[in-house]
Amino acid sequence: MKDLFRALNYVKGYWKYALLNILFNIFFSVFSVFSITLVIPFMDLLFQTNEKLIEYSSKAEPVLSLNGDSIKDFFYYKMSSYITQYGIGAEQIAQGKKEALIFICISVVVLIFFKNLFRYFAMFFLAPIRNGVVRDLRNRMMKKALALPLSYYSNERKGDIISRMTSDVQEIEWSIMQTLELIFREPIIIIVSLAWLIGISPYLTLYVLILLPVAGAIVALVGRGLKRSSSRSKEMLGGLFSIMEETLGALKVIKAFTGEKFIQKKFESMNQKHYKLSVGIYRKTDLSSPVSESVVVAALMIVMFLGGSLVLANNGALSAAAFMGYFAIASQILPPIKQITVAYNSIQKGIASEERIDQVLKARLEIMDPEQPVELKEFKHSIEYKNLSFAYTKGDAGYVLKKINLQIEKGKTIALVGQSGSGKTTLADMLPRFYDPSEGEICIDGVSLKNMRLQDVRSLMGIVSQESVLFNDSIHNNIAFGIETATREQVIEAAKIANAHDFIMQMPQGYDSNIGDRGGKLSGGQKQRLSIARAILKNPPILILDEATSALDTESERIVQDALNSLMRNRTSVIIAHRLSTIVHADEIIVLMNGEIIERGNHQYLLGQNGTYKKLFDMQSFK
Repeated sequence: MKDLFRALNYVKGYWKYALLNILFNIFFSVFSVFSITLVIPFMDLLFQTNEKLIEYSSKAEPVLSLNGDSIKDFFYYKMSSYITQYGIGAEQIAQGKKEALIFICISVVVLIFFKNLFRYFAMFFLAPIRNGVVRDLRNRMMKKALALPLSYYSNERKGDIISRMTSDVQEIEWSIMQTLELIFREPIIIIVSLAWLIGISPYLTLYVLILLPVAGAIVALVGRGLKRSSSRSKEMLGGLFSIMEETLGALKVIKAFTGEKFIQKKFESMNQKHYKLSVGIYRKTDLSSPVSESVVVAALMIVMFLGGSLVLANNGALSAAAFMGYFAIASQILPPIKQITVAYNSIQKGIASEERIDQVLKARLEIMDPEQPVELKEFKHSIEYKNLSFAYTKGDAGYVLKKINLQIEKGKTIALVGQSGSGKTTLADMLPRFYDPSEGEICIDGVSLKNMRLQDVRSLMGIVSQESVLFNDSIHNNIAFGIETATREQVIEAAKIANAHDFIMQMPQGYDSNIGDRGGKLSGGQKQRLSIARAILKNPPILILDEATSALDTESERIVQDALNSLMRNRTSVIIAHRLSTIVHADEIIVLMNGEIIERGNHQYLLGQNGTYKKLFDMQSFK
């Protein structure tokens, strides 16, 4: 039962709409039953003899009160008086019955109209809840996805995250709708119906109350394990999204290595597993409704047999008209019970999706702002790595950096060189606090990064990486990314400094040209120059260049290198270098091996040491 109310946690902030939904559901439930019960006493009067009608109308008008017999007597008096208003002859009574029939028919139509009107209003106020919760959940998940550290995505598939933000959130929407109806609509219809049934015949209603729990137990048995199967299905769907995301991002490689069949086979295998599991879930879900209907109909047939026996006994315990009305009301219990079974199964699937969403929303934020951050809006003196060690996984064997001590004075250019896997990129990534040290600390102007706001730290830095990260948007918006106040003149100026203005103006719409997914409409050198223009526009005091020219041809490298030289002017720069010829003018070169600093100094000094740096430089010079 606790699980049934879990979805209501998402309704917080929408209680105004929820209460209106509940109110109109109550009205809908009452009118659903009352529109049928109105026919019962009329049917009873319709079949009464003329003498009985005259007898009812000749009595003193009964006092109306909240009592079943009082309401019945009052209705009988009013209707019999209406029927006999033209006289007590056979023809006059027949005319009165015809007009009463018209009145009842119109009344039922009016009641059905209001019943459906209240149903519409209930759904009208449910719509903001359903869509609002979906909007809020996706906003929360996107906010959390942006806040989670890069290390989180080392262990998670992006496709699975997308699956949770789409299909799992959609499942929550259905779960909320079904929960509100399960708790606040269907039970009301059943309760109101049972109240009328007890008023008509407590004896028959006793059997109904005995038989209904049997249907509920059978439905619960059929839906058992649905939550577990649904959770596995969502995980497989996340796997499918991951394959699709990787495939679309690597189409060039897949086609170049003729890997289409391999990828297609991998996708079809995962898709087949998801298909089999989904078929089982749908079959189990769809089974509950016919099973519940069969059980409830069987119960109704038992009620019909018992009620029919009372009518045939002709002992006055139950009239034919009352029995017809009783059975009509009892049949109204069938749709709510079927709906409860559907709702229950939807809620089970919603709970599985909720748990998957919670895994993201409740993921630990390892890199957070301090409670009382130190304000640091300007870089004045130096950056210092103090006895820093780092491991992606705990344990000495996993250390990527070991006991790093390094000081970078303002305005200096520091180059990091070494073989692949030596820790160059990791050392640079720790400066904007993408990762926190396992041991030691990094300080800017004597203040530890952990004591500063993340936004303050990263606002001091600009990054140009080997792989240009661009967005499927215009050139202007890519250069001005993250700077909402940037003007067109400022964007153009930054592009000119980055040697990008000329090729931009040759594009069909200039700075408003769309560059495609990941900048697919541009060459490597063009994409890199846009990345540099973006960093120039930000105008950061600290610059991180991660092998920014290593993937370019000679001509593009020269143009980009000129742009980089303009970017680095009067800035503190940390350069991760693959081509050592690009860092010969660095103030200090740090040589890393296996996460440790093995050599340091300027270009001429390191060449004179005849060590690792000289070997690397000679190898590239020889090439």
